Amino acid sequence: MTVKKKATAKTKKFVKAAVKKSPRVEGIKRSRIGVLIADDHSVVREGLVSLIGRKADMTVVAEAGNGREAVDLWKQHHPDVTLLDLRMPDLDGVGAIKEIRENDEKARIVVLTTFDGDEDIYRAIQAGAKGYLLKDVPREALMDCIRRVHAGETCVPVHLAAKLAERVSGETLSGREIDVLKLMAQGKSNKEIGSALFISEGTVKSHVKAIFAKMNVISRTEAVANATRRGLIQL
Repeated sequence: MTVKKKATAKTKKFVKAAVKKSPRVEGIKRSRIGVLIADDHSVVREGLVSLIGRKADMTVVAEAGNGREAVDLWKQHHPDVTLLDLRMPDLDGVGAIKEIRENDEKARIVVLTTFDGDEDIYRAIQAGAKGYLLKDVPREALMDCIRRVHAGETCVPVHLAAKLAERVSGETLSGREIDVLKLMAQGKSNKEIGSALFISEGTVKSHVKAIFAKMNVISRTEAVANATRRGLIQL
């Protein structure tokens, strides 16, 4: 099998696992779905509480304003489904997902965010999120996603699954290349980047060349803009 075929097979396997559906269990009477909401914007939390509160089969068990609080409240309430933002203070969404799943690998978590970069989606799904939605999702689609994830399914809309597939099949930047990118975003020169990372200026140039090739860009500005859009770095 060629390298290209292996990569394609890996991509299909990862994306299939991310969007697969589990069979519904019919005929079982369930109690209301307990939902934990985590978002650093109070207006968003209040809106979600109001929306979920109008559903006969759901109830909000707790609200968190940051990732650390989300983990603490999860341990206290053990909600059926956790609905959390990706970018939060103290501990971001991916960090919260990892800590929650360290306590229970079967924890059902849905990311609700404004960020649709392929790296954001990949990191969340890789950490263990069972759903990934954008905040402009229709209300009933959000409610349906909560129900589906509670039932054991995975909920990733087709257009986001396509971005996930692109991320899995594409070339991945190394940890060192990400470090260089972050410093590039701060406007550092090759010499300054080398000093900060304790590597030679020539090594920095090699990393920059590799970054340009992998991201298919021709300038530092384009590289930083592309990385920010995809969620590789945060400004």
